Amino acid sequence: MKIIKPLALKMSIFAGHLQLMQLIESIHGLKEKLAFYKKNGKIGFVPTMGALHKGHLSLVNRCAEENQCSVVSIYVNPTQFNDKNDLNRYPRNLELDLGLLANCNCDFVFAPGDDEMYPVPDMRKFNFGLLETVMEGKFRPGHFNGVAQIVSKLFDAVQPDRAYFGLKDFQQLAVIKKMAIDYNYPVEIVPCDIVREADGLAMSSRNALLEPEKRNAAPFIYNSLLFASELSKTKSPGEIKQEINMLYQKNTELELEYFEIVDNNSLLPVEHFGNKNLCTACIAVFAGKIRLIDNIQFNS
Repeated sequence: MKIIKPLALKMSIFAGHLQLMQLIESIHGLKEKLAFYKKNGKIGFVPTMGALHKGHLSLVNRCAEENQCSVVSIYVNPTQFNDKNDLNRYPRNLELDLGLLANCNCDFVFAPGDDEMYPVPDMRKFNFGLLETVMEGKFRPGHFNGVAQIVSKLFDAVQPDRAYFGLKDFQQLAVIKKMAIDYNYPVEIVPCDIVREADGLAMSSRNALLEPEKRNAAPFIYNSLLFASELSKTKSPGEIKQEINMLYQKNTELELEYFEIVDNNSLLPVEHFGNKNLCTACIAVFAGKIRLIDNIQFNS
């Protein structure tokens, strides 16, 4: 177990227990430290892959406000990357991440290595039905199985009462909710609003990898979603998809991978509006080599 340097520490007191933010690298060490809180309060958990930004920190702040103990994991999980180049270029800066977390009343940072999380290959296969066959599941085969592998391992290690996830990863949130139900995890899954840059771009660790001209073009993604939401007042889902596809055909900086309008519960494409169910427009776009996702919710 490592202790963060004192100048980067924040102290919290709960039930007479003084807590300094600590960096822990082993599951055994984490469970030892969390034993007190399992008996004396609620444990909140924010799983991340590091390269933290204001979106992550909003989750951590909410977690700290709503629980007696806040745990943040930082681990770039290899099993959810179907593109090894994407895995290799994923940004990593643990020291910077720790400095940011020290200002969020975070109690424990769990930053394991690959050997700790995967001492042997994880051969488990999860079945999420249609949830894993559309959108991200269709274009990133095996991605959600990898997500389920690591999130289940983290849930087993932390044993949280609540876990916080951003709505930017809309489909991932649906998959994790189903996993928690199917595998009887006694954890409340808490969805949190998308945090955006001033120009509308959804905050993402991948944004730091964008070339300047691609970064300048990227706000178009959110603007196209706003346009789709406005079109939903007068046009059908099929007509909206045609309009969005035409927009991206004219854009020389961004390449559309998919745009779908789906039912919030089933994630199946919505064929017509009018039943008053909530639906979400989901999009994936390549800005050069960097793949960005976003979504917006509206009434069908």
